Amino acid sequence: MERKNQYVLITGATSGIGYELAKEFAKNGYDLVIVARNHEALKNKAEEFKTFGINVIPISKNLFLQDEVYSLYSELQLNGISPEVLVNDAGQGVYGKFQDTDIHREINIVNLNIISVILLTKLFLKDRLAKGSGKILNLASVASKAPGPWHSVYHGTKAFVLSWSEAIREELKDSGISVTALLPGPTDTDFFNKAGMNRSKILEDRENLGNPQDVAIDGYNALMKGEDKVISGFKNKFTVAMTNLATDDMAAHRMGEMQKPSKEK
Repeated sequence: MERKNQYVLITGATSGIGYELAKEFAKNGYDLVIVARNHEALKNKAEEFKTFGINVIPISKNLFLQDEVYSLYSELQLNGISPEVLVNDAGQGVYGKFQDTDIHREINIVNLNIISVILLTKLFLKDRLAKGSGKILNLASVASKAPGPWHSVYHGTKAFVLSWSEAIREELKDSGISVTALLPGPTDTDFFNKAGMNRSKILEDRENLGNPQDVAIDGYNALMKGEDKVISGFKNKFTVAMTNLATDDMAAHRMGEMQKPSKEK
C-alpha cells in the first residue's frame, strides 16, 4: 500500500457507511480525521484504522451544534492539517407522520443533515481553494429523488444535499476541487433503529437492504473518478429511474406505501 500523505476528514465515521468509507480510504493509504460523538467508539475505530499503517486523528464533536462544527475545523488548522478530502457522511432521520413527530428532533436533523454539511464544506473550500485541489463526497440518498411520507424531513434534507452538491460542483468546475454525491438506497446499518423506523414496511425483508461496504466502494470509486453522483446498486438505479418517470404525486404515494408501518391499514 502506498501512503498518500493526505488527510481525509470523515464525519459519522464510527458506524455504517461512514465507517466503511473510512476503512476504504485507510486501505488506500490515506490518513484519517474521524469525527463522531462517542469517545469510546472513536478510540476503538482509530486503533483499528491504524493497523493499516496510517495516521488517525479521532475528534469527538456534536455536529448538531454549529459551534462544534467551527471548532472542529479550528482544531485542524491549529494543528496544521488541511484535509485533501471531505466526506460529509453524518446524518439522521426520524420516522412517523409529520403531525406526530417531535419538532425539536427534526430541527436537530436539519442542523446535522444540512447546516453542519454546508458549514464544513464552506470551511473546507476556504482552506482548499488557494491550494487548487480537493475532493468532496456528500451523502445524499435515493431519498433525495422522491417525496418521503413517514420520513418527510429526512427526504427533504437529502433533496437539499443533492441539489446543492450539483450546484456547487458547477461553480467549482475550474477550481481543481470536485464534488460527488453518493446516493445509497436502504442499507443495512443502525440508521433505521436511530430513526425509530423498525416498524416500517421497508424493513420487512432485511435481506433486501444494501451492504454498507458495497455502498462505500461505489462512493469511493466515484469520488476518485471525479463523477458528479453515483446511485449505489442496480435495484436503486431502477427505483430512481422509475421515480423519474412518475409524477411527484405518484412518487410520493409509492414511497408512502413502501415506508408506512407494516400493520398500517
